[in-house]
Parts: sequence; C-alpha cells; structure tokens
Amino acid sequence: MDSLPIDRLPTAEAPRVHTLSRDDVLAAADRLATRLAQTAVARDAAGGHAAEARADIRDSGLLALTIPVDHGGHGADWPTFYATLRRLAQADSALAHLYGFHHLQMATLLLYGTPEQQRRHFVETAEQRLFWGNALNPLDQRALALEAPGGWVFNGPKSFASGSVGSHRMVVSAWQREAQSLVIAVTPTLRPGVRVRLDWDAFGQKQTDSGTVDFERVEIPHEDVLVPPGAVHTPRMTLRPLVSQLIMANLYLGIAQGAFAEGRRYTLEQARPWAGSGVVRPAEDPIVQHRYGDLRLAVRAAEAVTDEAQRTLQAALDRGDALRAAERGAVAVAAAEAKVLAHRAAMDVSAQFFELAGARATSSRLGLDRFWRNARVHTLHDPVDVKLRDLGRHALLDLPPEPGSYS
Repeated sequence: MDSLPIDRLPTAEAPRVHTLSRDDVLAAADRLATRLAQTAVARDAAGGHAAEARADIRDSGLLALTIPVDHGGHGADWPTFYATLRRLAQADSALAHLYGFHHLQMATLLLYGTPEQQRRHFVETAEQRLFWGNALNPLDQRALALEAPGGWVFNGPKSFASGSVGSHRMVVSAWQREAQSLVIAVTPTLRPGVRVRLDWDAFGQKQTDSGTVDFERVEIPHEDVLVPPGAVHTPRMTLRPLVSQLIMANLYLGIAQGAFAEGRRYTLEQARPWAGSGVVRPAEDPIVQHRYGDLRLAVRAAEAVTDEAQRTLQAALDRGDALRAAERGAVAVAAAEAKVLAHRAAMDVSAQFFELAGARATSSRLGLDRFWRNARVHTLHDPVDVKLRDLGRHALLDLPPEPGSYS
C-alpha cells in the first residue's frame, strides 16, 4: 500500500500554549473522551487511519501537556498525563494509544535530548500542534545505520511503528552493526526517503495508526541524533522504558474501567435474569453481585498500584541526573507490579462481564467485544510472564529488573 498523506500543518503559527490547572486538564480529557466515545464502535468496525479523531486530539490542546512551560507547553507532571491517558482509554484505547505514544516521544526528548534539541522540537511541537509517532522497535534490526559525512544514512524497514501513519515527526532507530547498538534520532515524517505503510491488520487496537516505516537512503544529520551508537545510558535515561510501561498499564487499566462501566450499564438496563434465579433484575442476583464485586476488586487493586507507581516515577524524574541505579530499580519494580495487575484486570473484566450480561450482549451492533479484543492485542506488547519473573527475583534475591527496552 502506498504512503498515506499526513495532516497538513497550520498555515499560521499557533499561539503560545498557556499552562492549565490539573482540573482544567482533566476536564479537557473528559470532553475529548466523550467525543471519541460517540464514534468508537463505528471506528473500531471500520479500522484504518484515524484522521478525524487525531484532529480532535490536536484540537484538545493536550498534545502539549508534558512539554515544559518554558518551551510553550503546559508542564504537567506525569501522574496528570497518565490520568488523561486512562480516561481516553476508557472510551477508545486505540486513540489513547496514539495519544500516549505521542507523549512517550516527548519523554524521549526529555530524557535523551540535548537542551538545544529539546528547545527546537518542543517549541515547534507546541506552536504547530505536531503529532509524533515512532519507528523505534528495538527488536526489529532490519533497518541499518551507515555513517556518512555530517551524520548517518538509514536503510531498511521498521515494523510496529505506532502512530507513524499521519504523524508529523517520529523518533526512529536503526541498527549500527559495528557498535552492535541502535542509533536513535528524530525525523520529519515527510523527510525524503521515508515511506510509511498502513499495514496494521490486527483484530484489536485497529486505529493506532501503526504501520511499517521504510527507510531508503534517509539522511539523518548529527543534530537530529538523540543517542549515538554505543552511548552509555545514565540511570535517568533508562527511565524511558518505564514511562512506556506505565503507558501500557494505564491503557490496560482504562480498558478495564471502560469495560466495567459498559458491562454494569448493560446489566442494569438491558440484561435479563437467569432462569431459576428468583429475582426480577439481574442486579439483584447474589451470584451476579458476587462476580461484579470480584471484578471491581481487580480494577481497584490495579488502580491503587498504578497510581503509586506513577508517583514513584515522578519522584525519580524529579531527581534528575542525581538519580541512582537503586532508585531507578524501585521504579522498575513498581511499574512491573502495575503492568501485571492492569493486564489481569483488562483481560478479566473485558471477558467475564459477558457471562453476567448474557448472550444478547454479544451483538456486533453494541461493539462490547472491542474491550476484550483491544486488551488481548495490546497486552501482547511484551510478555507479562517476564514481569512476574522480575518481581519474583526481586522478592527472593532483592535484585531489581535489569534496565532494557521493556523494563
């Protein structure tokens, strides 16, 4: 499939972004989530590029949420960002994924970029409301980086490029064979030689605008390189995967919350009591009550642990370059706990509420299966069993998870 056209930038420079209170931010997220929810079932059925919904996200002003105030952004802390992400995931986890991965690239600039790179990209992003995607997948080493005068040349494909379709900027990587490590850089999506293919065809998370990015002799100047090959990562730099893991946890948690709310609504308004239950409404059935109580506990546990992990991450970010490896390890443990519990809550709630709602709830017209499909697809991002192993190793041997692309 040929490359798709991306959103065009505003012809006039957008005004500087003003800071918002946490209440203002959450209200904006709620308005956006309500708007996305109105078309979520239809868009899930259609799949494809999420152009109109992306425009709604841009119009919300929330793309500048994590950009520092002195660079034109709102300067929100990460727990506030995660709260907005979780709210959007309740309505539409595919669009929440797009939104979350945009802010993951903002975190990448914060943790990897030089002051000059941060100033240039943050100011431009805030003023022009740019949408960021990525072609960073560290497991796909087919794209190669060759040294050239003034920088690097990238050649080859990169798969699982979330948010690449319709993006304005991307964080990208290519494998450097001599150093046996990645070159991580920033590129405009329209840079010559970059081709984005919309070839994502999973049965869930259909509108994450994921695709394959092909690099054909793409010139990457030194000023766009965030991490050169062989660079030694500081403890602070290794927080980037943990920002990502907590994006996953909040996506799953939002799915669980959304599925619980929709299942509860259906049970109260449309479900019929089981034969022999002796009740007028399913909500009066002790078995149904017991099961909903069990599901609610799964959601509450994930909420509490994820909130704590976010505070732990923020404290580590606030330490700046003084962050120590042991402190980073504590964040990794907290993030792993949140990821596992949110994973379980999303899978359990999105599947089990059908047993309580009944066969009519499976109507494709309702689209209630989207919660399970989205959870099933996205929870395969990286193995939850590895998180459990890390947690068990920490419990038994007091060893924190090793810093890596997913931990």
